[in-house]
Amino acid sequence: MPITGGIPGPTLRLRPGDVLNVRLVNNLDRPTNLHMHGLHVSPQDNGDNVFVTVDPGSTFDYEHRLPAEHPPGVYWYHPHRHGLVADQIFAGLFGAIIVEDPQPVAASRERVLLVSDITLDGLGNIPPVSEMERMMGRQGEFILVNGQSNPQVSVRPGERERWRIVNACVSRYLRLRLDGQQLQLLGIDSGRFQKPVDVEELLLTPGNRADLLVTTAAGDSVLRATYYDRGTMPGMMGNGRPGGPRPEDPNRAALATLHVAGEPIEPLNAVAARAEPDDLRSSPAAAHRQLTLGTGMGMMRFTINGGEFNEARTDTTVAAGSVEEWTLVNTSPMDHPFHLHVWPMQLIEENGQLLDSVVRRDVVNVPSNGQVKVRVAFEDFRGRSVYHCHILDHEDQGMMGVIEVR
Repeated sequence: MPITGGIPGPTLRLRPGDVLNVRLVNNLDRPTNLHMHGLHVSPQDNGDNVFVTVDPGSTFDYEHRLPAEHPPGVYWYHPHRHGLVADQIFAGLFGAIIVEDPQPVAASRERVLLVSDITLDGLGNIPPVSEMERMMGRQGEFILVNGQSNPQVSVRPGERERWRIVNACVSRYLRLRLDGQQLQLLGIDSGRFQKPVDVEELLLTPGNRADLLVTTAAGDSVLRATYYDRGTMPGMMGNGRPGGPRPEDPNRAALATLHVAGEPIEPLNAVAARAEPDDLRSSPAAAHRQLTLGTGMGMMRFTINGGEFNEARTDTTVAAGSVEEWTLVNTSPMDHPFHLHVWPMQLIEENGQLLDSVVRRDVVNVPSNGQVKVRVAFEDFRGRSVYHCHILDHEDQGMMGVIEVR
């Protein structure tokens, strides 16, 4: 189910201040629409409006105006028609968006890596998804990078590549490792660190993106997704347990293979430090809210503050220009990645532990039976949008709320 002929769809490259015009032509047999995940753009009219429905055979023209100070980074686009989101993304409807840096980061090469998963039957079709899989959050049998199984990459020693990684999986958490190579994390989502951070592994929840520098050393290395325990529902055992490949099954977790050989190249200069980002903890909070992520109807439905998604209902009303502090509480035995459209969140506290740096995300993991606190600056745009769990089966089953900024 490709976008414009391929899986993934074309990568869109933008600069802060640009206007992006997209015509969506729906050749599917079901309704759809298009969400610009992570972009700080208007949610109204023909902007990033998830309440738009594009029926089969119809077209819709979107227009997105990026602010002049829009954060650079890697974003992505995908359908967001409630009730059909998980099915359409699982089938391959997604692509990357790059907002370029005003001052380029020196790299030998850039790669955009969209990681997805899928299950196929003997005829190459996607089989029906069971209610139990939807409750757990489906995970495909095959993990793909740009629609390929374990692609091979060849480079020379000493190269510094920039990898833009998107977790486009419906439910799978990606705990990534590339042993034998130097990894420096520039940022996750739209949140950029002041300077690159050395890492050995990184965790991307569904919907998260990583901006990563890879400095190569001679030899072969495998990009792997190692096991992450995101919890389970009571009574689920064995194959019903989510989390991805177990450590004892490393071959299934191989995402891509890096071959490093040949004459070394001269090292590039260190990446310059960036200005310190604004810290919302220094701003007064106009309101403190609690959103509780839970289950309903015998654990086969999912709720926020006890209610399932209702497009006609506005769950949260916020004053434009204000800063609010939200406590996200998870009363279920499974992690839930929480995504807020349009306005990025600053992570303040995780399970009672205060953060000592500015961490910006548009998808924040709320651990099972745990909580996190975030602050949000509702600036630049007014209108109705949504927040939801980015285990997309859970979103389709009700774990989404409507926010209006006015």
